[in-house]
Amino acid sequence: MSLFGELKRRHVLRAGAAYAVTSWLLIQVAETIFPLFGFDDAAARLVVIVLAIGFIPAMVFAWAFEITPSGIRRESEVDDSQTHAPYAGRTLDRIVMVVLALVLGYFAFDKFVLEPARDEATQARLTERFEKARQQGQTDALLESYGGKSIAVLPFLNMSGDAGDEYFSDGISEELLNLLAKVPELRVISRTSAFAYKGKSINLSQVAQELRVAHILEGSVRRAGSRVRITAQLIDARADTNLWSETYDRELTDIFTIQDEISAMVVSKLKLALLGDAPKARETDTDAYVMCLQANYLNGQGRPDSLARANDLYTQALAIDPTYIDALDGLASNYVNQVLYGVTSADEGLGLAREAVRQVLAIDPDNAKAHARLGRIASASGNDELAEAAQHYQRAMALAPTDLGVLANAGTVLAYLGRVDEAIVLEEYVNALDPVDPRSYWTLGTYYRYAGRLDDAISAYRSVLRLSPDFVGAHYMLGEVLLLNGNPEGALAEFLLEEGDEQYQVKGQALALHALGRKADFDTKMIELIKRWGGEWPSEVAQVYAYIGDADAAFGWLDKAIAQNEVGLNEQFLNPLYASLHDDPRWGDFQGRVGSSSAQRDAIAFAVPETVPGF
Repeated sequence: MSLFGELKRRHVLRAGAAYAVTSWLLIQVAETIFPLFGFDDAAARLVVIVLAIGFIPAMVFAWAFEITPSGIRRESEVDDSQTHAPYAGRTLDRIVMVVLALVLGYFAFDKFVLEPARDEATQARLTERFEKARQQGQTDALLESYGGKSIAVLPFLNMSGDAGDEYFSDGISEELLNLLAKVPELRVISRTSAFAYKGKSINLSQVAQELRVAHILEGSVRRAGSRVRITAQLIDARADTNLWSETYDRELTDIFTIQDEISAMVVSKLKLALLGDAPKARETDTDAYVMCLQANYLNGQGRPDSLARANDLYTQALAIDPTYIDALDGLASNYVNQVLYGVTSADEGLGLAREAVRQVLAIDPDNAKAHARLGRIASASGNDELAEAAQHYQRAMALAPTDLGVLANAGTVLAYLGRVDEAIVLEEYVNALDPVDPRSYWTLGTYYRYAGRLDDAISAYRSVLRLSPDFVGAHYMLGEVLLLNGNPEGALAEFLLEEGDEQYQVKGQALALHALGRKADFDTKMIELIKRWGGEWPSEVAQVYAYIGDADAAFGWLDKAIAQNEVGLNEQFLNPLYASLHDDPRWGDFQGRVGSSSAQRDAIAFAVPETVPGF
């Protein structure tokens, strides 16, 4: 008998086919399962090598042994008068059929279960790598463009031994930051990004890399009665060297001189070529100064009680020094926050804020922050004040073309004018300069959402939550974008996580429940939304009705919003939840009534300084 015939008789060929099919299945399973346990490609390659090496012994085994009804026996021990070929053949055929069935099952499982999850994980990895590469490129470009003239002022440590003095050390840090920010040649990272590292064990080189700055100013503050000790040191994070350090042990009345000396030393060490004199702190009564620092600290806490206490302290400071600009600006900020947190009505709170800012401009007509704040108040106040907002922001940008806070808020005017693509360019620039500020990612997510760039919006809102897990509204916004992107289950999960704003949570659940076809649950949530918040925020109810396609109800609630002059109606046309209303003639009428028709928007001139890339 020929060799081929003998191989066939002993079922070696069938055994080889069974081995090959089984090996292929094992390799596919290994490639799928191993990454879940952290194994890299080397582990899968080892499986392939072992199976390849095992092929020869398996074939030798198939040649030397035969499958019989009584088990596997050596070929030499089988009686030639009794042929077991049919039995052995059927057994091997069954093995091949079982393996092929497993292969088909694996294909189905991989196609409909594993592949979507694998693709999502792959996309997430690619997005992460792209984002890291983009950020690294931005870091290198920013450092190159500023020639190393960039700095982050980290929150100074409170060494007073009293946690109640935390406001003082934070305030000193912020005062130094604001002072250095007045140097046009120096890029100063924002307070939000710098203070993100407060209370954390940090590596300064890593912080500098994350913030994309070349230098870091850090230190400590110790206050005891009428004396204060401030230690400051300037670090070159690229070389990991200390450029300068100094300890100031003086009376509290010298606090402004200390700030001036520190800022002057930073300017000197970074070799900044100033066109004029170095900026100096505006002096005031030290009691008023300390009150203002404490009020700023309370204002930042954003609680109704803390906002009320802040108001009292600002008022006391102004009683001592009525021309104290920082106290007037803080008071305006506090009034706006009281509106945002529902402590006062929009008309009352924004009116008081506007009056405080106008007092600032009466003292200092070229105060960029005051113009920007008036622009923000105007853009949120009513239906016909967008032109005023544009005028104030235009002036603020002319006075402070490198101020990130001014530029970020100016982007809202671009968006309200319907120039969303330009708003995105501006905010991406701000984000590149201030990369760990969750508010910047929030704003970017909002603009991406307006532009229909849903995947980018999802990424931006996830960055908000990565940087600030408790950021109020972030889960809701992420849920809304997921809903618009066709993922109501994921949206509902995010809405349920929105614990910082109960209204957002209820509204979001109503949207998702309708999309999931759970009508009874939707009706329950809508009743709750209308009962609890319909009177204060009619537009929120209108958005839900627009999303579900009930145009009559949506326009009815928008009429209520106009009647009570609800804040922010001039930006409603940007909200994608209103998409179903865009072809309704009543939509154009609504836009005209709130000052956001195309003609009204086109009549407002607004330009971003050419110093901003892309403009």
